[in-house]
Amino acid sequence: MKTGCIELAIATGEGAFVARFSDQGLAELSFPPATPVASELPGISASRRRQVAGWHRLAAAALRKVLAGRAPGRLPPLDWSGATEFQQAVWRQMLKLRPGQTLSYGEIAQAIGRPKAVRAVGRACGANPIPVLVPCHRVLAAKGQLGGFSGGLEWKRRLLAAEGVLV
Repeated sequence: MKTGCIELAIATGEGAFVARFSDQGLAELSFPPATPVASELPGISASRRRQVAGWHRLAAAALRKVLAGRAPGRLPPLDWSGATEFQQAVWRQMLKLRPGQTLSYGEIAQAIGRPKAVRAVGRACGANPIPVLVPCHRVLAAKGQLGGFSGGLEWKRRLLAAEGVLV
């Protein structure tokens, strides 16, 4: 977890996700944990509270839409500081995938101009700090196989099924 982040819960029908906001935007999104976190902002300045509250509203609305199989709409700023240029290129490419659209690791590698970097694309997907909103669940292994997923394969199946993709 990034230091200095404000951690807030996002309640959904699938459980409470945990969103972590840095000064730059949404830095991490975690699947429902065993123990809940705060759903209110801690004692911070009024301007920071307004900023994070706005980002939290955007993240919550986007998350609920994706969980329902729809496009997320507007996202809060995404804080990818600390990520490599390669990882960011992979994540930007994943953001272009529409609900129900899947690509393979190899197709992502081709799309970012690094056709031999298939395994590195897989590692970048695994390192994605904002799963669901940066839709690494829409990236599959060769021949339509599921591959891996940071939230576990059951989550990947659920997210894809909500979008009408049966694997």
